Amino acid sequence: MKGILGRKLGMTQVFTVDGTLIPVTVIEVNPNVVLQKKTNETDGYEAVQLGYQDVKEQRASKAAIGHAKKANTAPKKFIHELKADEMFGLEVGAEVKADLFEAGDVVDVTGISKGKGYNGVIVRNNGKIGPKSHGSGHHRHVGSLATNGRNNGVVNKGAPMPGQEGGYTTTNQNLTVVKADAEEGYILVKGNVPGPRRGFVVIKTTVKPVKKVKTEELISYEGGSVKDELNKVEAAINEELAEAEKAKAAIEEAKKKAASAARKK
Repeated sequence: MKGILGRKLGMTQVFTVDGTLIPVTVIEVNPNVVLQKKTNETDGYEAVQLGYQDVKEQRASKAAIGHAKKANTAPKKFIHELKADEMFGLEVGAEVKADLFEAGDVVDVTGISKGKGYNGVIVRNNGKIGPKSHGSGHHRHVGSLATNGRNNGVVNKGAPMPGQEGGYTTTNQNLTVVKADAEEGYILVKGNVPGPRRGFVVIKTTVKPVKKVKTEELISYEGGSVKDELNKVEAAINEELAEAEKAKAAIEEAKKKAASAARKK
């Protein structure tokens, strides 16, 4: 597994050369610093500890300052450990940049979901409201918990109840990296990722079996004019239309042959 830390900036959209729109989340990924390497001999497991975003020393504890000085860097605001099977070759103090991933890599993104405060059972668990008549006395309540006669009145863990919604660590899996730019310091991920804007996230190789998929070329305005890009898009669309016409003509020809064969019989 390989991974990197970043900060969610928001969502936008990009286009492929054939005109397909792809919704993407922009994740700011400035260089991460390896703060510590944990080994079986000293810690009982192997992991690499990464740090992201500098913090002023006057705002950091002495322990955090001393820990960061071992890697010759400033104290970090966001620190996270990752399994070290693919990144254990990195030394303490080394930098990890956005080009760790490339377009087509399938990743899991972990973050803290948006906090939504205290909500009732209807909102929090997508519950169904009761009868709206005045005499029912049951409109937006929990309803039966089915505890009598089943488990001696014990309420099972996970039962739909009012309570705090959001603000917990969650992971969105099977997301595709659309683009990774180490110079500008960002990664574009297809789809949405957990958390609010400016929230910290962890991007890591997916646990699913498919680790890489094919990606389409994106429209780029670097090193060329807008007219050239539009011509490229037009050529791709014309090619698709030509293939569609060819397939349609083949179907019509097959129908004619079938009709002719039927008449001969």
